[in-house]
Amino acid sequence: MLVGALFVVGCGDSDAAPGAGPPDAGSDALIESGTAGSTGADSGLDAPSSKHVFQRVVLHSEFYSEGAHAADIDQDGTLDVIAGPYWYAGPDFVARHQIYAPTPFDPKGYSDNFFAFPHDFNQDGWVDVLVIGFPGKGARWYQNPKTAAGVWLRHDVVPVVDTESPTFVDLTGDGKPELVCASGGRLGYATPDWSAPEKPWVFHTLSPPGPYQAFTHGFGVGDLSGDGRLDVLEATGSFTQPAALGGDPNWARTPQAFGGGGAQMFAADLDADGDMDVITSLAAHGYGVAWFEKTASGYQQHLLSGEAPADAPGGVVLHEPHAVALGDMDGDTLPDVVTGERFWGHVPAGDPSFTDPAKLYWFRLVRSGQGAHFEPQLIDDASGVGTQVEIVDVDKNGLGDVVVANKKGAFVFLHFTQPVGSR
Repeated sequence: MLVGALFVVGCGDSDAAPGAGPPDAGSDALIESGTAGSTGADSGLDAPSSKHVFQRVVLHSEFYSEGAHAADIDQDGTLDVIAGPYWYAGPDFVARHQIYAPTPFDPKGYSDNFFAFPHDFNQDGWVDVLVIGFPGKGARWYQNPKTAAGVWLRHDVVPVVDTESPTFVDLTGDGKPELVCASGGRLGYATPDWSAPEKPWVFHTLSPPGPYQAFTHGFGVGDLSGDGRLDVLEATGSFTQPAALGGDPNWARTPQAFGGGGAQMFAADLDADGDMDVITSLAAHGYGVAWFEKTASGYQQHLLSGEAPADAPGGVVLHEPHAVALGDMDGDTLPDVVTGERFWGHVPAGDPSFTDPAKLYWFRLVRSGQGAHFEPQLIDDASGVGTQVEIVDVDKNGLGDVVVANKKGAFVFLHFTQPVGSR
């Protein structure tokens, strides 16, 4: 485990901001990567008294996975980080424990671990880990052995998981999560028999056959209709969850273009006008991150990042924004966006050098009398995203930390605040 630079971004205006720190910054380099962009005449906020600092923790530098997450694996009350074949014990992430036999992959190819989702599948009180492999391949979960040196039993449960941003969430509202994805050309969700979750899961279709396959980009869930039930979103429209799911009915589809096929998709009332907006990237292997404002006449696209600096208000350009997360980063209860560049998302024929930067950003949601807008803040310029990026308050200081794994390794970015003017 390596502790890297501290990245400093100026935002926030609280005199008693959560997450004061970081502890013992020592001689780590400070990189000023932003100004107090969240203040000004349009926001009505005073000049900030604190700045946001990110401490990069390098878990490993090998390419094992493009998915990572966090959970309390060993029941010690602190969150640990799951990255590829290992889990790293919090709060310092020094101790590394094996989940399955590690196999480093060539960064010019792909891994067998694109997503990791923690959950107690066998309901024994210990968190297990669901791993989704290469698109079109299967999903398996590893059973927590309850001891650091124990063997994690592998259970293969779903033979085919299609789309490049499947998710594991309580879609149906029954209090238990489902694996939401596509299979056999249809959208749907896979559910275990919770009395025997190691047995093959059942795939429930929600759409007729369509163009949904292993490499479908742009997919997610959110209550787009505002009826309290989660709907399924994809790049060309949405599927509204019906009141009853018995017999696996087809969900009503509403056509709507949300980009050309990006990453994870979310629905949230970003501008506080009472209806649900959509957040996603526009092209997983191109450029563009946007939110789509619901209006009386449809959806209006607002860019957070474009193909050129002039395209978006903050001037941020991100190549291959292949993973997006939505969550509260700064403790103001508003949903912020975290995304970045997936380095070598395709085999790097003609792509940048592996030593080139891969940027990771958070976009802070600001509401004002003029509506809502996002302000970009650099987290790091030497990591980027993989196919999954997660916002988790790993150190429980009230600020969102970022967990990510990709072809450059696996990282935790611990989020603190410092007084303006400090180093």
